[in-house]
Amino acid sequence: MARKLGLVSLFIGLALLMTGCFNIDEPIKAENGGIWDSFFVYPLSWLMTNIADALGNSYGLAIIIVTILLRILILPLMIKQTKSTKAMQALQPEMTKLREKYSAKDQQTQQKLQQEMMALFQEHKVNPLAGCFPILIQMPILIAFYHAIIRTPQINPDVDPTYTGAPQNFLWFELGSADPYYILPLVAGATTFIQQKMMMVQDNPQMRALMYIMPVMIIAFAAFFPSALALYWVIGNLFMIIQTYFITGPNVGKDKEAKTGGAKTK
Repeated sequence: MARKLGLVSLFIGLALLMTGCFNIDEPIKAENGGIWDSFFVYPLSWLMTNIADALGNSYGLAIIIVTILLRILILPLMIKQTKSTKAMQALQPEMTKLREKYSAKDQQTQQKLQQEMMALFQEHKVNPLAGCFPILIQMPILIAFYHAIIRTPQINPDVDPTYTGAPQNFLWFELGSADPYYILPLVAGATTFIQQKMMMVQDNPQMRALMYIMPVMIIAFAAFFPSALALYWVIGNLFMIIQTYFITGPNVGKDKEAKTGGAKTK
C-alpha cells in the first residue's frame, strides 16, 4: 500500500509536468500535429464542442456528459478494482495474524512477513496493487481532458486571441476560471473523501492516510485550476460513489464493523 501512495504522488507530479511540457497556451485544432494533440486532446475537445452545440451551447452540461462517457469507458476496469478491494478486505483477518506473528522489526523477520503475505495473495488470487492500475488508465485521460478544457477557446477564450465569443458560465462559476467562492473545490474534496472511504481497506493505516491526503490535494488543485476540471472531478467522484455502492452493496460498512466486532469477541 505504501507503493500505492508513491504511485499516486508520482502520477500527480507527472500530471503537473505534462501540463507544462505541451503547448498548453495553444488552442486545440484539428490540424494540430502530434500524437498527443491528434489522438488525445482534440477528440475530447471535439466531443465537448459538438455536445455543447447540441445542448444550446451549454459547455457545463457537455463536460458532465463527457465525464460520464469516460467513466463508462473505464467501468470494467473500475469494477475489477472494486472487487479487488473487497477481496483485500476479506483477507484482513489473516493479514493481521501474520503481522502479529512476525511483529519483530528486524530485516529477516520482515522479509519472512512479506513472503507470507505474497503467498497469501497468490493463494487467494489477489493482487494488492490492482487498485493502482486504474490510476494508470485515468491519468492520461485526466491530463488530456485538462488540456481539452483549457485549450478549447469556447471554454477558455484567453487561449485564442482571435476568439471573440464570451466566456462560458455554468451555475455560479465560469468554466475557464477557478471558482471564486471555493464551493466547487470543497465539493470535489468532499466527494473524493467519501469515495476513498468507501474503497478503504479495513485497518490499513497507509490507506487511511491516503483517504485524508487525497481530498486535501484535490481541493488545493481545484482552487487554482479551471472550474471545468473541478466539475469533472465532482461528477467523476459521484459516478464512483454510486458505482461502488451498487458493486459492494449498501451494507459494506456494516459488514466491516461486524467483522471487526466479531474479531474482538473471539
